[in-house]
Order: sequence, then C-alpha cells, then structure tokens
Amino acid sequence: MERDFINEILALIDNDKSLSESQRGLLNELFDKYQYAARNIDAKSLNSLLKRVDIVPESMVLIQAANESGWGSSRFAREGFNFFGEWCFTSGCGIVPSSRGSGKSHEVKVFTSVDESVSSYMRNLNSNTAYTLLRSIRADLRSQELELKADQLIYGLVNYSERQDAYIDELLDMLRHNEKYLVNVDV
Repeated sequence: MERDFINEILALIDNDKSLSESQRGLLNELFDKYQYAARNIDAKSLNSLLKRVDIVPESMVLIQAANESGWGSSRFAREGFNFFGEWCFTSGCGIVPSSRGSGKSHEVKVFTSVDESVSSYMRNLNSNTAYTLLRSIRADLRSQELELKADQLIYGLVNYSERQDAYIDELLDMLRHNEKYLVNVDV
C-alpha cells in the first residue's frame, strides 16, 4: 500500500499537480519510517524512497528467522519474541547474551509480539545503511521486471552477520534444503 501511495504521488508530480497537506504529511511519515532524509518532495526523492519501501520475500524472512532463532528455540525467541537476532544498545533494552564478550554493551532486543519483531526486522532491512546492497539488488530486479526471489536477495544480507560470506552460504543452503517446505511462498 505504501508503494502504491508513493507511485500515486509520483504520477501527480509528473503531471505537475500539487499535493494536499495530508499527502505531504503521509509522505513525511514514510520518510521518517524508512529513515530517508529528503530535502524536497520530488521525483528523485520519491524514487529513492521506493527503493526502501518494498517487499522482502517470505521465504527469505522464514529462512533467516529459522537461522537466527534456532528454529524458534533460542532464549531470545522464547523470552523476547526476537526471531531475527536484532540488537539494542541501551542498558535494559533487551536480554543480555550469556556469551557477550567483555567490554561489549549490546543486548538482544525484546519485543512484545511476533508482529512487532517482524515489523522491526522489515524496517531494519529497508532503512539501515548496512543493507543498501539488498535494496540495490531488489531495485535492479524490479527495473528488469524480474521476480524478487530470496536466492538472489540473500546476497544483500552480507552485513547482517559478522560471519558475512559464510552466513550467506548458510542461508542459501538452508533455503535449498527447505525449498520443498516453502511451496506456498516465493523461493
């Protein structure tokens, strides 16, 4: 729905139509949500925002959640609904990892629901500079009118883990191994 709204606004701008205050307000909310600092509301800023306001394939979400949460069995998943290993950096913001190294201050973020965890994960992928590659791959696939598939987008998660390429290989192996169970979602 957010993409559709942005495309509607792009059409208005392309036709030299003015935007209502409510349309400007909704756009500013989207710029804030996706952490995109726009100087102006114009075609360039809206096209840049569209790179952030996009889907993440379900199979990629499921595989990454399985990987990060030990198939939902981790302490962080069970106690804090954190299925994606997201960290926070304020004392008391989450669960302190038992294997946290000395001198480290991060905690594993706590969520009140699965929905909150998934929303945070999606916002993270669609706004954090660490995942610019993911968004570029996705935008390239869109520009070629190709399907957004997990096996291509996973490469954009190289900065999600300190293990980098080994992490990507592990996710791709999990995707291939579990493909038969992901029949109703994109693979």
